[in-house]
Amino acid sequence: MVTQRDVARLAGVSVRTVSNVVNNFAYVSEETRAQVQRALEELDYRPNLAARSLNRGRSNLLALVLPLDVPYFTELAAHVVDQAEERGYTVLIDRTEGVAERERQIIMRRDRSAIFDGFILSPLGLTEDELRRWVGKCPVVMLGEMQVEGVDHVAIDDTAAARCATAHLISLGRTRIAAIGVPHRPLAEAAEVASVARWETSAHRSAGYGQALAEAGLPVRPELAVPVRRYQREDGRRAMERLLDLAEPPDAVFCYNDLLAVGAVRAVLSRGLRVPQDVAVVGFDGIEEGRFANPALTTIAPDKARIAELAVARLLERVEGDQSPPAQMEAPWSLVVDASSTGVPGQAAPEVRG
Repeated sequence: MVTQRDVARLAGVSVRTVSNVVNNFAYVSEETRAQVQRALEELDYRPNLAARSLNRGRSNLLALVLPLDVPYFTELAAHVVDQAEERGYTVLIDRTEGVAERERQIIMRRDRSAIFDGFILSPLGLTEDELRRWVGKCPVVMLGEMQVEGVDHVAIDDTAAARCATAHLISLGRTRIAAIGVPHRPLAEAAEVASVARWETSAHRSAGYGQALAEAGLPVRPELAVPVRRYQREDGRRAMERLLDLAEPPDAVFCYNDLLAVGAVRAVLSRGLRVPQDVAVVGFDGIEEGRFANPALTTIAPDKARIAELAVARLLERVEGDQSPPAQMEAPWSLVVDASSTGVPGQAAPEVRG
């Protein structure tokens, strides 16, 4: 490897002068700078960026901790990587799949805080108490519904978005609207799990669902609110099968993510029923798979690019030493209306909310 000492020897200057040229310091004459530049090019010198970062006390590495078994987070991760690269940072991604023990193993290891300049994470299994014991050891920005005191946070208004999705179904004349993805426990029994992010997501979306029904004068029917263990296609299919077996099945369903909606559509079609004529379906997440489903999904689409932009920018402010109070940042979202609720592909341009 060519060193600055090699360049200095060829150029006939000191190592300090070479360093000043490489780091673009002003106090070098134009003649000397040109002389050093010729030597740099002749020897094909490449600066040791890792050493430079360590000298500044930074690694230029960011950790992104997400449950990548859900396509929403895979798409979000791509935006985070783009935003970080534009600012000269590299992102290393840890997959958690929403498993609490895996999340603990990743963030609790002391050596990780020493490697990374900061963390962006969306925990699904850890409790607020567990996260509170960890945060403060390095810069952190959290994504999603869970909020921890003293930590920067980026999310959308899940309650408002869910209310909008349900109101859309009501506007189509649907009156028996089911929800797939509600919490396993009633709200009154949720104290012991209320600080788990997966529960909080479903609780906020359930609140929006209930608000829209109440505003329309429709009852909340317990038999139409189906919990799931995971937000996966098979869970959506099974939940929809259960709903279709009711004496009075739903005429519409709001699914708490697009994977659940894809599974629900499959269940409806497998019964010889039609989407949306017999059962209208709305999802949540705005993932690419939903656009290619048949029929294409009506969905709530968070602005993933904006979420990534806000998270990376805030994290790097913290890395640079910003000591301002923690920020609670809200990103926009939109209702994207498509064939699964109206029967008309791409009926209208999405209206941005939030």
